[in-house]
Amino acid sequence: MKNLLSIFIFGILFCACTQHKNPLVGWVSTTADSLFVPHSDIVMLESDDSTDVEIFVNNPMQQIDGFGACFNELGWTSLSELSTKDREQIFKDLFSKEGMNFSMGRMPIGANDFSREWYSYNETDKDFEMKNFSIANDRETLIPFIKSALAIRPDLKIWASPWCPPTWMKYNKHYACMYQSPETVQENLKQLGVDDNLTSLNQLTPDQQGAEGADMFIQQPDYLQAYALYFKKFIEAYRTEGIHIDMVAPQNEFNSCQIFPSCIWTAESLARFVGQYLGPEMQKLGVKILFGTMERKNDLMIDTVMKSDAGKYISAIGFQWAGKGAIKAIHEKYPDLKLMQTESECGDGKNSWDYCFYTWNLMKHYFSNGASAYMYWNISLEENGLSHWFWRQNSLISVDKETKTFKYTPEYYLMKQFSHFIQPGARRIAISGKYDNLLAFRNPNNSIVIVTANEENIGRPLKIRIGKFVLSVELSPRSINTFVIPKR
Repeated sequence: MKNLLSIFIFGILFCACTQHKNPLVGWVSTTADSLFVPHSDIVMLESDDSTDVEIFVNNPMQQIDGFGACFNELGWTSLSELSTKDREQIFKDLFSKEGMNFSMGRMPIGANDFSREWYSYNETDKDFEMKNFSIANDRETLIPFIKSALAIRPDLKIWASPWCPPTWMKYNKHYACMYQSPETVQENLKQLGVDDNLTSLNQLTPDQQGAEGADMFIQQPDYLQAYALYFKKFIEAYRTEGIHIDMVAPQNEFNSCQIFPSCIWTAESLARFVGQYLGPEMQKLGVKILFGTMERKNDLMIDTVMKSDAGKYISAIGFQWAGKGAIKAIHEKYPDLKLMQTESECGDGKNSWDYCFYTWNLMKHYFSNGASAYMYWNISLEENGLSHWFWRQNSLISVDKETKTFKYTPEYYLMKQFSHFIQPGARRIAISGKYDNLLAFRNPNNSIVIVTANEENIGRPLKIRIGKFVLSVELSPRSINTFVIPKR
C-alpha cells in the first residue's frame, strides 16, 4: 500500500483500484495557469472501439536511470540570496521522492560558462605533478550546493566534466577559444540591453583563436598524463569532502570554440587521451567514463572513439544541442550502449511557456531514440539569467535578488511531470498509433506512467488503449499531462 501512496505527493489514494474490476488511473496536468494539478481518478473501460494510441506494456525498451540538472556556481549564488528556510524547501522540492525526485546531477570540473568567473584547480605553469592542485574555490559554491542536495538524496549520482583544462595545458594559454571584435561585443551587449563599454568579454586576441577540427589541448605525453592526474586529484579531493563522483566525461562540447571556458579536441586525440591516460586512472578509482559531451550530428566521431583502445573504458555516450541529430544512429549502431541527454537547451532567460513545449519535444526526441537519462541545465538563476560572459539562459528556479523571493518556472513543472512519477530503473515501453505526442514507461513496481502533451490552443480528446482497456480523456489546451496506472 505504501508503494501506491508514494506515487502522488498529493496523497491520491490508489488503494481503491483493488475494489474495481477496471483499472483506476491517476492524472496530474500542468498548463500556464494551473501548475501540477491533480484530477479525479479515471476508470479505464473495456472497449473494442478504435483508439488514438496503443501502449504495449510487455514491450520494454531502454532502462531509465533518472533525471537531474547541473550544479553551477551561479545556481548557488542565486539560491544564497534566499532565506535558509526557502533554500531547504527548494532542495526538498528538487531531490526528495515527494518532490521532483531528481536522482542524478552534473557538475563542472573547474569553471564553466555559469561560473562566477574563470578558474581552474591548478594554474601553476608546468606543474605536471599537481603539487598546487586545490579545490578551495569549490568550497565556497559547488560543494555546499551538492551537499545540500545529498542531505535530501544521499544516493544522488554525480557526474562531472571540464569545460576547460588549466590554461597552461592549452596551445593558446587562455581559457577561451573564440575571439570577438570590440564591435561584435558591443552589438551583443546592445541586443541584451546591457549598457556597458566593454570591448572584450575575455581578453582573447585574434591569434589565440582556435577552430573546430583542431586540437587546443597540447598533445604531448607529459601534458596528457598530467591532465589524467588532474582528474584523479579532483576525484580524491571531492571524496575527502564526502562527495563521490560516479562518472566523468573528458570534455564538454569538444567541437565548440566559445568566448567562455572551452577547449576543442579532435575525436582521435580524445580517443588517445581516454584510452592511454584517463581510462586507466579512472578504472583504478572505480569511476566510469562518459564519452562526450557530443554536440554535433556526427556519429563517425563516436565510432572513432568506440573502435579505439578508449572503447573499453566508455560506459555511456552523452549528447546535447546538435548532438541530438546523432543519437538515433548511435542507438542503432550500439543498441546495448547507455546513451544520455546531458544538457537541455538553455533558452533565452525568459522562461516562457512556449519554450517549455520546445523542451517537451526535446525530451520526446531523446527518449524515443534511446536516451536513459535527461539532464536539465541551470537549476537556479537570478531573474533574466545573465551569465558572467553575458549570456541569458533559462532555469528551473528564478530568484528575485531585490525581494529575496523565488518562483518555479514552466520547465520546472515539465520536468516534474516526468521525474516525480518515473522511477530509476523504469523501462520505456512501445507505443503505436496516430497520436505520437506521448511517451510511456513501466516502473520497477510495474505501474505504468504515460506522459503526453497537447500543444494546440484547443482541447483535444484522447483515447489510449492498454490491452482490452481504454483510457478516454480530454486534454486541456496547451497542457502537459501525466497518467499513472498502478500495479494490478
